[in-house]
Amino acid sequence: MKKLYTIFAILSVVVGFAQPSGYYNTATGTGYVLKTNLKKIIDNQSDAIPSEHIATDPGYAGLYVTYTTSDIDLYYENNGTMLDMYTENPTGPDNCEFTYGINQDNGTGGTAECQKYNREHIIPQSVFSSDQPMYSDAHFVVPSDKYVNAQRGDFPFGRTSSPTNTYTNGSKRGPNLNSGYSAGYTGTIFEPINEFKGDIARMILYFATRYEDNVASWPYEMFNGTSNQVLTDTHLEILKQWHYLDPVSQREIDRNNAIYARQNNRNPYIDHPEWVEVIWGPRLSTDSFETTANISIYPNPTKNNRININSEVELSEIELININGQVVQKINKPNNISNVYTLENLPQGFYFVKLTSFDNQTATKKILVN
Repeated sequence: MKKLYTIFAILSVVVGFAQPSGYYNTATGTGYVLKTNLKKIIDNQSDAIPSEHIATDPGYAGLYVTYTTSDIDLYYENNGTMLDMYTENPTGPDNCEFTYGINQDNGTGGTAECQKYNREHIIPQSVFSSDQPMYSDAHFVVPSDKYVNAQRGDFPFGRTSSPTNTYTNGSKRGPNLNSGYSAGYTGTIFEPINEFKGDIARMILYFATRYEDNVASWPYEMFNGTSNQVLTDTHLEILKQWHYLDPVSQREIDRNNAIYARQNNRNPYIDHPEWVEVIWGPRLSTDSFETTANISIYPNPTKNNRININSEVELSEIELININGQVVQKINKPNNISNVYTLENLPQGFYFVKLTSFDNQTATKKILVN
């Protein structure tokens, strides 16, 4: 899976197209030095740096205004409804949809999915005592189904193989899977669907950077009490894995631009995904089944817009990812003949093919369509 990382040098040019001129000129150094330099760029302090951009706070009520440009569905149903990561079904009709201004939380309802929507703090507001500017920072405060938001509560993010609760789009709550890349934690966690794991990882890494001066004093199960690494080894590994396995999407790029227009700051890990490894290092494990599944892709390169994937492990999902990090084709429960899966009518270009097994292990291969 670490092969996927080679895309990020290209992504840093492609997905950063909307950055204001000179915004990252002082993003120098490596490791935690770079993180501190990024913090100075995206915070609300005057740090006496060139091309200073002071983050602003539109207020907690202002989040609902921000969401009308940052979180509308132009990607799945493409109908302008609210895009909620906890109820969105990326492969079919949503169980419910919210329209801005309708069914907004008024202090009632929320006893089941689809009744009300409100604002979900990806890092719970109880962690920082609901203080500003964290309380209304749209880079990590997102619109959400009120019921699922409450079900997630203050639980950290992780992955579970034995959920106690499963919600309509496949999000889950249950004991953390204490093995593979999530080993080291056994408490209850909330697991979003694969489509949004990278989004959430980059939101949390933004939080760890933006609030570097304060975070060491905030107790939370995902945090280790420091201002540099910020996250425990287990939760950092989970977030790094999700960052690699779910690359930056067009939805995230558009959201970053919309929030910048409102708050005057950006999420650097959307603009420059490669900085995750530069700051926190590479992933320690991959949970890849590539070495045991005897996976092969042929012909590669291909000249007939078609490839065959041979895998001894049955695949639950195949994704075709372009050099912009966008998923251009996704097949759930693909058909196979004698362990061979076929993708046809592929446009010319360079791609990553991400393969997922039914036990959520993944492998990624590079292909070239001439």
